[in-house]
Amino acid sequence: MSKPTDDSVKLLLHPLKFKAFLLTRLPAALFSGVKIVSADENLCEVSIPYKWFTRNPFRSTYFACLSMAAEMSTGALAMMHAQNQDQKVSMLVVKVEGEFFKKATDRAFFRCEDGDEIKRVIKNCIATNEPGTIRAKSTGRNKAGEIIAEFYITWSFKARTNKNV
Repeated sequence: MSKPTDDSVKLLLHPLKFKAFLLTRLPAALFSGVKIVSADENLCEVSIPYKWFTRNPFRSTYFACLSMAAEMSTGALAMMHAQNQDQKVSMLVVKVEGEFFKKATDRAFFRCEDGDEIKRVIKNCIATNEPGTIRAKSTGRNKAGEIIAEFYITWSFKARTNKNV
C-alpha cells in the first residue's frame, strides 16, 4: 500500500485523537497549541497560535514554536507515507534551516507541499534498502497571507528489516 489511506488523514484531522497523539508523543506541541489545519497525500498545513505560551520577550512568536509547526507540516506527511508501506520505515530529522522575514504577531500557518517527493524517497529506500534523505520546505504565513518564515527540514529515512522491527 503506497497511498495514505483516508483513515491516516482522518486521524491527523480528528481533534481528540490528534491531541492524544500529541500528549503521548509531542507534549510541547500540544501545550503550544499546534494544530493540523489540512492534510492530504501531497500537502499539510499546520497552525501555531500567538499566545502567552508561544510568545518571546519581543512580542512575537518564539522561533522554536515556529520551527515546531514547520517541522510538523513536513513530519505529518512523512509519517503518513512511511506508515502506509508494507515494510517499516524509520524516520529522523537530521537538519533544520530557517529564515525569518517578518515578525509573527498572530496565528501562523506553515504549509508543506512535498508529499509526492517524500513518498518517492521512502519508496526508493524500500526498493534499494539504502537510506535516503529529503530537504522538505515549509512556508510560514500570517493571517494576512504574508510570508513570515521559510524552513527546510531534512528528513532521513531507512527501511527496516524484519530483524530490526
